[in-house]
Amino acid sequence: MVNFADAFMINTVTEGTMSVLRKIGVFKPKTEKLPPVPVIIKMPLWELAQAAGPFVRLAGLSGAAAVVLGAMGAHRTFPENDGKEDLKKIFDTSNRFHFLHTLALMTVPLCRRPFIAGGFFIAGMGLFCGTCYYHAFTGDRSFRRLTPIGGSCLILGWLAMVL
Repeated sequence: MVNFADAFMINTVTEGTMSVLRKIGVFKPKTEKLPPVPVIIKMPLWELAQAAGPFVRLAGLSGAAAVVLGAMGAHRTFPENDGKEDLKKIFDTSNRFHFLHTLALMTVPLCRRPFIAGGFFIAGMGLFCGTCYYHAFTGDRSFRRLTPIGGSCLILGWLAMVL
C-alpha cells in the first residue's frame, strides 16, 4: 500500500519528467482545449453600408428623383400622340419601377458582390426608367429601343444579388 508521501513523490517526479520530455520535444505539450470565442463586432449599420460603397447614397438620390418625377407626372398633361399608347400608363410603370429598384439599391451593400448588383441596378434604372420617362414626357420614341436593355439590366441586378 502506498502512503500519501509516496504518492506525492511519485506524482512530482512523473510530472517533472514529463515536463522535461515535453520541453525537449519527445512529447507534445499539454494544451487545454477551450471553446472558440465568437467574434462579435458591434458596428452601426450606416458604417456597414458605407464600407460597401456609395450605393445607399445613390439610392437616396434616386429616391428623391423618383419623388420629384412622380410629382411632375401627377401634375402635368402628357402630349397627345398619334399612336394608341397611353403615356400616363408608361409614366406610371416607369415611376413604380424606379421606386422599387431604388429600394433594391439600398439593400445592395448586404449582398456578397455589391458592385456587380449595384452597377446593374443603376444601369437598368437609367436605361429602363429613363427612356420611359423621356417617352412619356415628350412623346418621342427615339430612345425606346434601349428600354429592353434596361429591363435586362434590372433582371441581372436581381440575379447578381444571388451570387
